[in-house]
Order: sequence, then C-alpha cells, then structure tokens
Amino acid sequence: MSAWTVIILGIVEGLTEFLPVSSTGHLILAGYALHFTGEEAISFEIIIQLGAILSVVVYFRRRLWDLIRQLPRDPVSQRLALALAIAFVPAAILGLALHKWIEKYLFGPVTVSWALILGGVVILLVEHNMKRRQIQGLNQIELRQAWWVGIAQCLSMFPGVSRSGATIIGGLLTGMYRTTATEFSFLLAIPTMLAATGYKIVKTHNVLLQGDPLLLPLGLAVSFITGWAVVAGFLAFVRSHTFKAFAYYRIVLGLVILAIMR
Repeated sequence: MSAWTVIILGIVEGLTEFLPVSSTGHLILAGYALHFTGEEAISFEIIIQLGAILSVVVYFRRRLWDLIRQLPRDPVSQRLALALAIAFVPAAILGLALHKWIEKYLFGPVTVSWALILGGVVILLVEHNMKRRQIQGLNQIELRQAWWVGIAQCLSMFPGVSRSGATIIGGLLTGMYRTTATEFSFLLAIPTMLAATGYKIVKTHNVLLQGDPLLLPLGLAVSFITGWAVVAGFLAFVRSHTFKAFAYYRIVLGLVILAIMR
C-alpha cells in the first residue's frame, strides 16, 4: 500500500460515499485497477469510511447538537430521532445476517457494473414518474415514511447499488422533496455507517494494526476533506437539479466496465 494508493482511494471514498453512485462499487473497481485487494484493502476501506462519517458529522454538527439538546423535551426532535432509529433497523438486522455472504459472493467488478446500470435505470424511472411531493422538511417526515426509507437502504448492501442512492430514492418515492430526502439520507448515514464501521473494526482489528501507522491517518484525512466538500456541494446541487446526471454516469460507467471485462 503506497501513499498514492491511499490518496486515490481516500478521494474515491470521499467523492462517492454521499453521491448516488455507490462508494463500495467504486472502491472495488478502484482496488482492482490499482491491484489493491484482499484483507488489507478491506481493512483500509474501514478507515477511509470513518473519515467520510466524520465529515458528515462535522457538517451537520449544529443540527445534531440541537437535536440532542432538545431531545428530552421537544416532541418534534423526538419524532425525528425515532424516524432515524426506525430507518436504521432494517439494514442493521440484514447486515448482520448477510454481510459475510455478500462479501464472499458479490464483491466483484461484474456484479458492481450490473448494479450501477440497473440503479441508474431506476433513478431515471423515478425521476420521470415523480408524483407530487409534500414533505418539505425533516420535521414533517412520518414514521411510516422512515420505515420505507429503511427498507430501501437494505438494497444498498448489494455492492454497486449505493446507500445514499437507495435512501434518497426511497425518500422521493414516499413524497419527500429532493433536499429533504438528501438531508435525511445524510443523517441516516451517521448511525448506519458508525455501526457498520465499528463492527468491521472489531472483526478486523488485527489486520488494521498491521498497516502503516502513517498511511492510515492520511487516508482518513483525505476522505474526510473530500467528503465534507461533497456533502456541502451536493446539498446545494439538489436544490435546483435532478438526479438524472448521476443515473447517466452510472449507466455509462457500468457499460464501460462490462466492455473492459469481456
């Protein structure tokens, strides 16, 4: 693992974690391109995912602090916290049950390519057939809608689908505005990614300790800086744009990878 490999993968993680293009899929593809695969690669991805988590925590720090501070006495904050908890549960349960099988059989460029293509098609279909949206703020999200976003998040366990893409599209289908669905997706990423990353650290801490003590912080820092910039830019983007550009990107990338693999 070289410094350049660390920087490239850190940038890939930061760029793709919160966009509807699949960070896991891009890391798998980048790992194959850089000839960096196996246990060491998987353990390193844990570190750069932690950097991405920290970026969204820092970006939403005021909102999170207000939520925590008001939680004991404010019914609106309590409902939002409960909505996030409800949305977190389905993927947490399925993740514990299926993660080993998924990593063993589905982590590869071909499966990622097909997931990118199919996900792009789904985004285009949803954008083309969008119904009238009524949920304009996080405080208006109902528990039933949060549950369906959580169900949608389960699809992201398939590499190439995209956690943010699945949850944002799930939010749109339940009637949320793009900005509301995106913000809810980002907030939901915090408990989801913290749980997944914490579990992986416990399982692979021996491999993590074998890594270069200087390269791991470098990867974390690169993914943090890149992720923070993407979160800020993406929230500004969705206020006046659709997700169609990301759908076309997914389809083109998937087709190119399939052509190369032939």
